[in-house]
Amino acid sequence: MLHTPKARITAHLTFAFYLAVIVGLILTTFYPAPIAGVSIPLMLGVKLLPLLPFVVAVWKGSNRAYIWLSFIVLFYFTRYVVSAWLTEGALGPLALTIATFGLFTTAMVHLKVNRRQPAATPATE
Repeated sequence: MLHTPKARITAHLTFAFYLAVIVGLILTTFYPAPIAGVSIPLMLGVKLLPLLPFVVAVWKGSNRAYIWLSFIVLFYFTRYVVSAWLTEGALGPLALTIATFGLFTTAMVHLKVNRRQPAATPATE
């Protein structure tokens, strides 16, 4: 549930980064070339299964789902930072490092702006 107008913007940005990570994971399965002797569906399953349960919750802007998604994204971020370092800045790992960083950052900003405002209490005199 979105509690503020700014939350709508951060929810859309988070969803855009989420889709960028998903698309990036799919593309890096096939680029530069698939690994010989490894099942493509298995590779896609291992890459995508931890992220796919969050599709609906990220679309709706659920705070609890954003918190759990952030934990999961940290693993992807760590993996692609190491991969970008070892490949000396190859395009795929570098793009996924940026996308996972963007996803984590926008999710955290969304959680900050989407907090419920406390109910106003009438002043007691």
